[in-house]
Amino acid sequence: MNILPVLQLVALLTIANGAPVIAKKLGGRRAAFPLDFGLTFFDGRPVFGSSKTIRGIMASILVTTASAPLVGLEPAIGAIVAAAALAGDLFSSFVKRRLNFPPSSQALGLDQIPECLFPMLACRDALALTVVDIVLGVVIFFAGGLMLSRLLFRAHLRDEPY
Repeated sequence: MNILPVLQLVALLTIANGAPVIAKKLGGRRAAFPLDFGLTFFDGRPVFGSSKTIRGIMASILVTTASAPLVGLEPAIGAIVAAAALAGDLFSSFVKRRLNFPPSSQALGLDQIPECLFPMLACRDALALTVVDIVLGVVIFFAGGLMLSRLLFRAHLRDEPY
């Protein structure tokens, strides 16, 4: 088991997922252009929804890339983690829209697992992660994310406690 890279990735995942939230709090609606440009899918529902913004994507990639050396990883790993976490988050949003979940609603597991699993898989070879490492990373991120979300909600940094 490679616990150090798992913890490094979980730290970067936390940054990748937190950067858009902080950017929203700092910027309000300023420069919050929806990633899907308000387009709808053939089912008439939004592709991702208005809470997935270009500003959030940019904040996540820039901050996570810059933060990677702070946790002992190369900036390129930070960029991969951010991009893969965002892909997982967009996948979740896309599925939730198809299932007619309201924007920013919680879908336990669907909200956490893809945005952690995708980066773990994307970094598997570069960090020599095993299946056990990946499962451990998902479990740590899942549990830690639920707790951190509640703390950020209490600190008025998140709109919802999840």
